[in-house]
Amino acid sequence: MALEVPLDRVQRWMQSVVVHHGTVEEGVESPEAEAEIPSNRLGDVILPSKTLTPVERVGIYHGMYLLRMEEALESDYPGLQHFLGQESFRNLVAGYVEVHPSRSYTLNRLGDHFPEHVKTAPGLPRREFCYDLARLELLVSQVFDGPETKSLSAEAIAAVPEDAWDRARLTPVAAFRLGAFRYPVNPYLQSMRDEKHDHPKPRIKDAWVAIFRRDYRVRRLDLTRPAYDLLADLVAGKTLGEAVEAALRRGSKRGPREDELFGWFRDWVSSGVFARVDVASS
Repeated sequence: MALEVPLDRVQRWMQSVVVHHGTVEEGVESPEAEAEIPSNRLGDVILPSKTLTPVERVGIYHGMYLLRMEEALESDYPGLQHFLGQESFRNLVAGYVEVHPSRSYTLNRLGDHFPEHVKTAPGLPRREFCYDLARLELLVSQVFDGPETKSLSAEAIAAVPEDAWDRARLTPVAAFRLGAFRYPVNPYLQSMRDEKHDHPKPRIKDAWVAIFRRDYRVRRLDLTRPAYDLLADLVAGKTLGEAVEAALRRGSKRGPREDELFGWFRDWVSSGVFARVDVASS
């Protein structure tokens, strides 16, 4: 008598076999798969073709799964794939999806845990550089997929009285992230995207980057530490006056001048970093 299996059990069985990190035969005989469809009754559910057995037919999907995961993660982490090379990156992906298999109808957020996996994955060269590069690329992917919000308009900026800017609080666009790194990974990523042959060496050098999207284009701005601190304070909700005062207190005798701080602020406004300005009452 043929085995009748409800659709939801077939779906669970298929997923358990396809994402299994061993061979397809091992996947079919795994406890998770056996709980849904006994391996000795597989022929009742999956029919053979003219040239393939039921296991071989499922094996097509099993073999394609890892390739699809690699393709998805390569689109989010092209810099890391470039640095490691195809084979090392493929091995990294295989270890990652074993721990973090796809659980959603979309692959957009498949790589959300990739930097943490890079931090502990065995056998990686220049692990700390790879970790920072993966962190930067995760921020880029988050910004790319973030909701689109309009930047401050010229009319909104002009509506703020000149003597009220020190009381102004700025809200960044929704697709915005800040990153602090031990390695200058942004120049490496840019050199890869520019298809240059001479890439920056992975040497320790603190770096700070603002990532945001404007007009559906992701932009990356290298920042100095004082500029990063000022922007972080503004994003955290400090008024412009409070953020500038804090920056001046942090600065040494050779620190940024007040006009430099306001110059950075004007550049960020014109670049489209901020979406809203609110002025507190005096």
